Amino acid sequence: MHRILLAGLGCLVLASSGVSTHADDEADDRREQYELMKLFVESFQQIESNYVTEVDRRELMEAAIRGMIRHLDQHSTYIPPAHTDQFNRTFEQEIGGIGIHIEPGGSRLVVMSPLLGGPASRAGMRSGDIILEVDGTSLDGVTRGEAITMIRGPAGRPVQLRVLHVGEGEEPVDITIVREAIQIPTVYGFHLKEDKQWNFMYSEEDKIGFVHLTHFSRYTANEVRDVVTQLIDQGMKGLVLDLRSNPGGLLEVAIEICDMFLASGRIVSVKGRNVADRSWDATAAKTFPDFPMAILVNRYSASASEVVSAALQDNERAVIVGERTWGKGSVQNVIGLEDGNSQLKLTMASYHRPSGVNIHRMREAKPEDDWGVKPNEGFEHRFDVAQFRDWSESLHRREFLRQDESTQADNGDTFTDSQLNAALDYVRDKISVE
Repeated sequence: MHRILLAGLGCLVLASSGVSTHADDEADDRREQYELMKLFVESFQQIESNYVTEVDRRELMEAAIRGMIRHLDQHSTYIPPAHTDQFNRTFEQEIGGIGIHIEPGGSRLVVMSPLLGGPASRAGMRSGDIILEVDGTSLDGVTRGEAITMIRGPAGRPVQLRVLHVGEGEEPVDITIVREAIQIPTVYGFHLKEDKQWNFMYSEEDKIGFVHLTHFSRYTANEVRDVVTQLIDQGMKGLVLDLRSNPGGLLEVAIEICDMFLASGRIVSVKGRNVADRSWDATAAKTFPDFPMAILVNRYSASASEVVSAALQDNERAVIVGERTWGKGSVQNVIGLEDGNSQLKLTMASYHRPSGVNIHRMREAKPEDDWGVKPNEGFEHRFDVAQFRDWSESLHRREFLRQDESTQADNGDTFTDSQLNAALDYVRDKISVE
């Protein structure tokens, strides 16, 4: 196998060199590539032939691929044949499993945000929770992709998780969740009407609307346009858009939502080493009126939610309130391998906000570096661990009003949402001077 692989590589290099018209430095680059591949093949053969116990060739190769990807960034990943169908289903709005977004990277499996109304959220899981075990199996040493695969499974079957709730000491709890095929709305209000539908007008007195986006799915833009149109018909004078703990989603949907609030100006640019630079600008068609607007973000707002926040901030369309966002501004392409039986999700470009700054937080980034989206000056309101837990619990109570009339958002909920209050104060002040 050693000789065959090297001979094949040698033929490939010689054939390319025979027709090459490139400069000598590119020929040197090919020779270096050949020597490195030779090193890989020799190592592979030595491990397969001489390791103390027999190893599976497929497992060895997949481990090598995962090792290369682990050296890159936390968003690139390899999807083996056994997981390809499941991975493809996650691009639809229907998501199989328990309904959670997992924080990328890190040595522990941290819940970035549970999907509102999903089985994990109903079971009491919150942003920041750490999953320690799945069905009695510890996740120590288990990769993020492997852990997600362990959690997912056929709809209707339960999975038991050992979870450490953020800010509640070091005593984990066991939570049993029945998996579901999840297709839920992405747009929520703050209050419910008598017919159990969301009332998106937060304050009838001030005519301030409130729209909470949980993530960006293929239907989110239509939901947002319908809700804001309804609010305008009701006499809305200002809007609070809540993107807290929104992990992102589809870029094209984020762009479409930005275009609803911007009549002109740059929305976002995508730049990469081997992909054509591309940018999107707002158009005046179907743009909402220019009412005062505040956007709420926190440490778990990421990706598409950062695109929206940055675009509206840089174009001075909205003020950003809350905490600095996650800093996930990279673009992954899915590349089919083995005739589509396996896949490589590879970071190939990054989002750049209208100012030209890269949203993405690189591995070596420091807090003082420019990444993510920061609140406007004077509008930073960071929650400590206890406040974040209380906000998560308050949000959890609100989302279950549909299921239980006795659970009311204002019944026993003493949490003061300083982030929301700051956003409302800003909008009220802008309304009063117009």
